[in-house]
Amino acid sequence: MSNQHASQAPEPLLSPAAAELLQQRGLGPLAETMGIELLELSAERTVARMPVAGNTQPLGVLHGGAHVVLGESLGSFSANVWAHPDRYAVGIEVNASHSRSISEGHVIAVCEAITLGKTLTVHEIAISDEAGNRLSTVRITNLLRDRR
Repeated sequence: MSNQHASQAPEPLLSPAAAELLQQRGLGPLAETMGIELLELSAERTVARMPVAGNTQPLGVLHGGAHVVLGESLGSFSANVWAHPDRYAVGIEVNASHSRSISEGHVIAVCEAITLGKTLTVHEIAISDEAGNRLSTVRITNLLRDRR
């Protein structure tokens, strides 16, 4: 992502724990490579958008794995906000169901907590096109671990 593009992006809406965590470790190189733009981040709800361009499979549609990367990234970000500062989250299960394809524009992902527990978190991520049509649903379970 170019600095010019990054400066045009609105500041994301962050919970205090999310702001601290992002300052410490950022989104990570894969999220940056895929062009994931964070719009909101908390343990309960995370929203991001991602371009289709650069993330397609040979037929020209958004790669199913890109859907999974976006969903798993948001679920992991949210789980780590929940775990912060004494714990951290690691993904132990992810699944995805794809219902529509997209070949241009951006996708919007909305991640919502299903369970925020002492040892596990579960998040569901709805990925839609800019018109609001659901493209895929991703669900991730994270295990919470103590920092050593």
